[in-house]
Amino acid sequence: MNVAMNIEPRFLLSELLVDFAVIETDMQVSGLALNSAEVRSGDVFFALPGAQCHGMAFAKEAINKGAVAVVYDPDGVSIDDVDNGQLTDQIAIPSLAEKLSEIAARFYGHPATKLQVIGITGTNGKTSCSQFLAQALSDCGIIGTLGWGRWGGLKPTINTTPDAITLQKLLAELVSLKQKHVAMEVSSHGLAQGRVNGINFNAAILTNISRDHLDYHGSMQAYVAVKMQLLKTPGLQYVVLNLDDQYSESLITEISESVEIIGVSKRGRKLQRAEVLHADNIVCKDDGVHFELVWQQQRIQVAVLVYGEFNVDNLLIVLAVMLGNGIALEKAVERVRLIRPIPGRMESFQFGKGAARVFIDYAHTPDALKNVLISARAYSQKKLWLVFGCGGNRDQGKRALMGSIAEQYADQIIITDDNPRSENAEVIVSDILSGCTNKSIEIIHEREMAIRTAIQQAGPGDCVVIAGKGHETYQEIAGDRVYFSDRKLLKEMILAYRDKL
Repeated sequence: MNVAMNIEPRFLLSELLVDFAVIETDMQVSGLALNSAEVRSGDVFFALPGAQCHGMAFAKEAINKGAVAVVYDPDGVSIDDVDNGQLTDQIAIPSLAEKLSEIAARFYGHPATKLQVIGITGTNGKTSCSQFLAQALSDCGIIGTLGWGRWGGLKPTINTTPDAITLQKLLAELVSLKQKHVAMEVSSHGLAQGRVNGINFNAAILTNISRDHLDYHGSMQAYVAVKMQLLKTPGLQYVVLNLDDQYSESLITEISESVEIIGVSKRGRKLQRAEVLHADNIVCKDDGVHFELVWQQQRIQVAVLVYGEFNVDNLLIVLAVMLGNGIALEKAVERVRLIRPIPGRMESFQFGKGAARVFIDYAHTPDALKNVLISARAYSQKKLWLVFGCGGNRDQGKRALMGSIAEQYADQIIITDDNPRSENAEVIVSDILSGCTNKSIEIIHEREMAIRTAIQQAGPGDCVVIAGKGHETYQEIAGDRVYFSDRKLLKEMILAYRDKL
């Protein structure tokens, strides 16, 4: 990912790698690169072990493009990969992935120290919290699933948490944009791969933990342990914790006594060592969620134009961060009331009076799907429809769980393709159906046809949920990215519907 910097930093290689390697022949470094295709003259190319091959397979390409040095992790590298007759220095650093974030932070002047960095981890809700925080806090940048930059003008990112070099570039750019805060989504992959090791987090948020990414982490125990890393980051000022989450009690015992905890709860949970922000009397209406906020014997009525009871958790977290930053409760509530919905996150669409209401949501985990369906039920006077699928080449175990949840909470179900990737779509559907008992569930692999069918068949008073893709504008099918947007299709259908009136 190329990020334009106002000032191009330059370092001596020995300065850049101090404490990690001894440099015999020093040289000036003008850039860092993980991708050989992005190498420019004067860059250092970093080669890490990968899922398919080692980065050293691309070292020759990097050298030919002008890399002044290749720094590599020796794990899995043969002597033939290193001794290829090139003049460029090749420097081995064991466990390089763990150290790369600190190296990149040095190169970009430790930009995280010039910002208040709010790290957000959890299975669901990271994006909503980051986007809500950017709306509620002044001068707050974003790094996450929907992109990086300032609210309303995000630039795309490849991953929720970018690689260590890109991440430091983005933080430096946010500093140059005079941002004071950054709300950063911290994925379990980002934590496990050390992408955030060189970042000084001021605050950490744990939204919730439920099953996801077990194809990568192997077990829930390992997944939870990785999430816990963020809450144990040295130098944290405070942690915001969702006390309604089943893992909250065990997580609390791992948080240092020197770190302040602010709890949030919709169920009246209390915590001996921390203040807790509560939400009572939650009501979902056509104009969003309404609830009574309770904090230190104060009660304030709050109404926000976002949908879904689960979003109350996210709003409580945003309020807790503002309180943690010393913002008065009344001022914090005033800012939260101005928050607006996020594309593809429980986003509401209406065709017209008397027609079915439609929600598009990114829900692609069992817990997220359950929360969305429970929330959508509040807007369904009659039938609740669901269009969803599961991604290919990912955690297969959650497919049957999602099928079971769909059957339990929706009245009419159409299973369709999500991102099948290189997997057979029929196999994915079969896995979903293994969690269902209803044999009359409709299968329409073509996603556009599935969505059109649900909306055309839904009647007045019905509600339709289209889950799994949210903001995404593509499908991954057999190695290709094919353009497709649930949101764009729905907007086109609404226009066509209204033209006929």
